[in-house]
Amino acid sequence: MTTALITGSTAGIGAAFARRLAAQGHNLVLVARDTKRLAEQATELHDRHGIEAEVLAADLGTDEGIAAVEARLGDRTHPVDLLVNNAGFGNKGRYLEVSLADELAMLKVHVEAVLRLTSAATESMRSRGRGGVVNVASVAAFVPRGTYGASKAWVVQFTQGAARDLAGSGVRLMALCPGFVRTEFHERAGMGTDNIPGWLWLDADKLVAAALADLARGKTVSIPDPRYKALMGVVKLTPRGLLGGMSSRTGRKYGPQ
Repeated sequence: MTTALITGSTAGIGAAFARRLAAQGHNLVLVARDTKRLAEQATELHDRHGIEAEVLAADLGTDEGIAAVEARLGDRTHPVDLLVNNAGFGNKGRYLEVSLADELAMLKVHVEAVLRLTSAATESMRSRGRGGVVNVASVAAFVPRGTYGASKAWVVQFTQGAARDLAGSGVRLMALCPGFVRTEFHERAGMGTDNIPGWLWLDADKLVAAALADLARGKTVSIPDPRYKALMGVVKLTPRGLLGGMSSRTGRKYGPQ
């Protein structure tokens, strides 16, 4: 049986990855900040699917938390075969309305933690000649929209570059770029969602199934829904200046309230 480590595993896309992988027979290492929720999740997945579910409470906004997960990924006696870097959050407000401390905290989780954990995982995977990493980004990576979009753009570019450098090693890397997904993400950030059209919402379980299929096919970027594929096709053809204005208006209409 292989082992998958999932950060931000107790809710949303991370929880959907945990359910899907457990159902497929993978053992899990579940990483999040809330020890109680981790324990409840581990017990449920073990009882339902008969897999081993290890818990690791860690705050990826701290050096100590990142180091703890790095150490687990570097454990050669209990190797991790799939890393899902899912932990992340949003800040409510436009640039200069959000404190610099909160912006830096976002970069810590979305950029530094992803870099360090991907490096720890792939070093071990490369030595074994197999493994995979899914770095959860966002379609926000493709439009100019503040620190959140910029951090997710970094995730996409980093993942594609690392995938090229590791080509032929047996290690696959993929950036997953979802749109609006029904999770706790917006509620935690204090963002209103009533104004978001129903057709823009994605189901987390269907998204994860499509993402894992894309990883198996060797894709380095996954936009796992035809609606968002079409939208991003339009984005690619739109001049950057016009796109910036459209992104700002869309953010005011569908973003934080």
